[in-house]
Amino acid sequence: MPRLRTASRYCAFLALFLAPLPTADAFGPTPNPVQQSAESRLMGEFARFATLTDGTVGIAVRDLSTGETLAYNGDTLFPMASTYKVAVAAKIFSLLDAGSLSLDEKLTRLGHPLPVRTLLEMSLTQSDNEATDALVARTGGPQAVNDWVRSIGVRNLRVDSNTRDLLARAKVAGSGFGDESAMEAGLSAAQRDARDMPNLGFAMDPRDTATPRAMDDLLVAIRTGKALKPQSTAMLLSIMERCKTGKDRLRAMLPPGTRIAHKTGTLNGIGNDVGIITLPDGRLFAITVFVMKDYKGHQMRDRIMAEAARAAYDYFLFAPDRHTA
Repeated sequence: MPRLRTASRYCAFLALFLAPLPTADAFGPTPNPVQQSAESRLMGEFARFATLTDGTVGIAVRDLSTGETLAYNGDTLFPMASTYKVAVAAKIFSLLDAGSLSLDEKLTRLGHPLPVRTLLEMSLTQSDNEATDALVARTGGPQAVNDWVRSIGVRNLRVDSNTRDLLARAKVAGSGFGDESAMEAGLSAAQRDARDMPNLGFAMDPRDTATPRAMDDLLVAIRTGKALKPQSTAMLLSIMERCKTGKDRLRAMLPPGTRIAHKTGTLNGIGNDVGIITLPDGRLFAITVFVMKDYKGHQMRDRIMAEAARAAYDYFLFAPDRHTA
């Protein structure tokens, strides 16, 4: 009897040994080598752009059709600066969707009543701080904006302040810095850079920060209709397409006529630009580029954003096939 059991075990072992090995599909699809090579090149480019600054760069790009995401320092927290105004505007549109606000409702900016639609335009296209803070107050304050961001499933992006309080925390003594519209107006490059010294304590403060991936999450939630009703989605993105700041950032190296809905952010040693870019065939990708703790000046930060956008554009345009081998 023991000899029979031993023989049975041997036969079972032999059957397992001789059975054909599972195919690659049993462990999931094999990545396309061409796609792997393209991904590696893009990530290498992102890493190269990061060496252009003595600060820290974060980049995240995402194909809205497939969800494919590539990121460099994608889970690192960066100060959002004025890119947080996208969340403020989206919260305002959510109130419109709920029927508790009208675009013609007037709010006070510096003592003057202006319609909500005008304040949205000023906030997103000119990065007007006072217009933004009037909108923040109408939402119920920073915590209301933050709660709405959480409600649509976005994590690792937090809104803690209105613009006035954010600037007070960010200011470097003696820098004379202001908001991004002031930083871009009436100063030579040398004058701007002399006043553009990083506040390292502010850069490490977790308040009013986002990871690049989280900002992409917000942009994608808006563009795909998961955050707002279709009409509000279209209106918000239309305003973002009229953004007047950051002409040397994400849009700078894109082919003429490329559609981009975006929002910039600028503080001492900080340069940001985030948005949705449309490819010639209609496909879309989200892109977030954050730069912080940079001493080399705004022109280098702008170049990093422009280079990253063009590299991502070419990657998604010329490697459209995401199928596996």
